[in-house]
Order: sequence, then C-alpha cells, then structure tokens
Amino acid sequence: MPKETMCSLRTLFACAVIVLVLMLTGPGADAQVNPLAPEKLPPALGTIKTISTDQLVLTTDSGSEVKVQIPADVRVVRVPPGSKTLQDATPIQLSDLQVGDRILVHMKTGASSPVAARIIAMKKAEIADLQAKEREEWQRHGIGGLVKSLDAASGAITIGTLSASGPKDVVIHAGKDTILRRYAPGSVKFDEAKTAPITEIHVGDQLRARGSRSADGSEFAAAEIVSGSFRNIGGTITAVDANAGTLTVNDIATKKQVELKVTPDSQMRKLPQQTAQRFAMRLKGDAAGASGAGGAPGASGQPAAGTPPGGGGQAGWSGGSGMGGGPPRNGGGDMQQTLSRLPASGLSDFQKGDAVMIVAASGQAGGQATVITLLGGVEPILQSSTQSQAASILSPWSLNQGAAADAGTP
Repeated sequence: MPKETMCSLRTLFACAVIVLVLMLTGPGADAQVNPLAPEKLPPALGTIKTISTDQLVLTTDSGSEVKVQIPADVRVVRVPPGSKTLQDATPIQLSDLQVGDRILVHMKTGASSPVAARIIAMKKAEIADLQAKEREEWQRHGIGGLVKSLDAASGAITIGTLSASGPKDVVIHAGKDTILRRYAPGSVKFDEAKTAPITEIHVGDQLRARGSRSADGSEFAAAEIVSGSFRNIGGTITAVDANAGTLTVNDIATKKQVELKVTPDSQMRKLPQQTAQRFAMRLKGDAAGASGAGGAPGASGQPAAGTPPGGGGQAGWSGGSGMGGGPPRNGGGDMQQTLSRLPASGLSDFQKGDAVMIVAASGQAGGQATVITLLGGVEPILQSSTQSQAASILSPWSLNQGAAADAGTP
C-alpha cells in the first residue's frame, strides 16, 4: 500500500517536527537569527479552543492553554494531514480557521506575550477523514495477540492469536523500516504510544501489527507494531460510582477487590445474551479441541505448554488480544470486529452484580488502573471457559476511535 496511507496519526507528531524545522530553516523562513536580536517565544502546538478576529486560545496536548494575539498581518496556511513538507501548503484566511482545527503557531520576535507571526493549520474535517482511513487500515490489515517468544536479532516475534478457526501462532517479522511503538504506561490512548526498540517487547505483552499476511496466515510482515503490558480482569462488579468515574470488581483470578478508573476514552460495551453464548461455545470448543491435541488450555483451566509466567490458566487470566485481521475464516468472521460493532455503553449501564471482562492499563508507580476495554454480559463466557480463553476475545486497542483518539498534528 502507498507509504502515505501507512502513516499513522502518531507519525504526524514526527511530521510536525519536520515541518517546524523546514519553516525555521527553509527558503520561506525568517532571516538568520542575530545573536543580539530580541528573543522569540517558542512555537505553540495544539487545538483551537476559541478564536476571534484578534485572539485565539489554543489547548496544547498536555492540556494547558495558550492565549495568542492575532495581528492583522498574520500569515495563515493549511497543510493536509500527513504532510511532511510545506510543498502542499495553501494560503488561507484567518476566517477559515475553526474550533477543533490543529495549529502550529510561530510567534513574533521581541513580543513579551504570544503574538502570532505565522499559523500552520490542519483542518478538523480532514483529520477526521484520515482517522477513518487509519481505522480501516488497522481493521483490514491488522493482527494482534499475546507475545509468546521474541528473537530481537532477527526481528521475529511469535504471537498467539484466536481467530474464527481457533488458536493459532503467527510469526510477526519486523524489518528495518518497521515502525515500532510502545503503549505509554497508564495510557488508554493508542496514539500516545512512544517509539521504542524491539528489545522493549516482552513475552506476555499484548502486541498489534499492521502489514500483510503470508498465504497460509502463519507469518506476517509488519509495517507498524504497537505493544504494551496490560492487565486482564474478570469478575463481578461490587460497586459503581458514576460521579467519581470508578467501579470495583471482585477479580475471580486473585479473589481480590480491584478499583478501576473509567475515563472518556474507556471503551465499554455489553454483549447480547445470544452473542455471549455463541462466543462461550466457540471458546469452549477451541479449548477442548486444542487440549486434545496437547496445545491450548482445556476445560481443566491448566495453562498450555509454553504459556509465559503469569499468563494463561487460572492464575494469570492473560490471553491474546484475538484481533486477527484479514478476511473471515470458515465464515466465522473476526471476534474483535464483532465486538466493535456493538453500541457503546456508559458507566451508568453497569450495576452491582454484573459479570464483566476488562483490559486495563496499570497506573504509574502502582497507581489506580484505568479501564481501556470493558465488556459486560459475559456470564456465559466466564462460566463455560477458562479465564485465559475468555480473555482472548478482548483487546486493549481502542480502534473505534481510530489510530489516535486525538486530532492530528501539523
């Protein structure tokens, strides 16, 4: 596929740096900096919160706000999302800017407060279109699962997946051009994954890759890989505090109460009873079939051979993400895609006594874990299958928000 379509919205942050360098050093840049000249305030990058004819308020990615004065001679250009140079920049009017647009503002030299000299914008609607394309790319050309082994020297990563045809190991190949990222600690946003070497991937991690499959589906050439360490929790809700945005679950694996934070980025859904029963039957059948072959865990709940420490079985309740992409096999379709089509639920839709399965991001320094994915209506699944098999239908990746929950960056 074209290189441009493989550029994720996280890559746009790197693109912003390139654009900034080009603007400061390229042919259209301001004159060479005089060491004796007045200092210039650093550029501001973020999303327009409010805008008028002479002032705008910009919300940065860290959440702070910057108030910028807009003089009559300000220069404004638009660049399409994904641009790595200013070749496609188009002059626009200040009146073309809207709340929600992403902008990079260069400040005038010598001003004691932020005064815009030049504004580079990415339009909100164009960013939304790119996000939609990103979602489609990850859904159609993605695969995910639990890391079972890693050969960093050769770039070979073996993951366990659960497709409609049952459990299957797939070797992910990372080449010199593969983009490698790591989910940020405590984050529930896909786009906050940071660039990281392959050596930071560990056995037991959740991993998702985007690229192309081999003909038999046993190998996968990755253009992009995102990995992370997540916590799988399954059990019964014992308390819900909608005002505080928290819920407490009695974890059936540890027999302990776990309080979890729910944010606007948390993905919550409920399975219809028939769908839950169908998943339960499929997982139970997969477990029984694999157990008979000496492979994956069976009805006894014992971990499969080669299960990483702390993963699988009753103790770890850890499994692959079950997000194999590509065309449906055996007419069954992809489980994660089925889940993504369910309507979103709110925290108020869950009550004490509900059975849930959760993928959570552990808080930094042992802080409160944050819900990434929460699935209700799972009583049949928890009753008829092992925790490791049940966990395999959930994913930590919030794909319905695109490859990024936030807007792109100029």
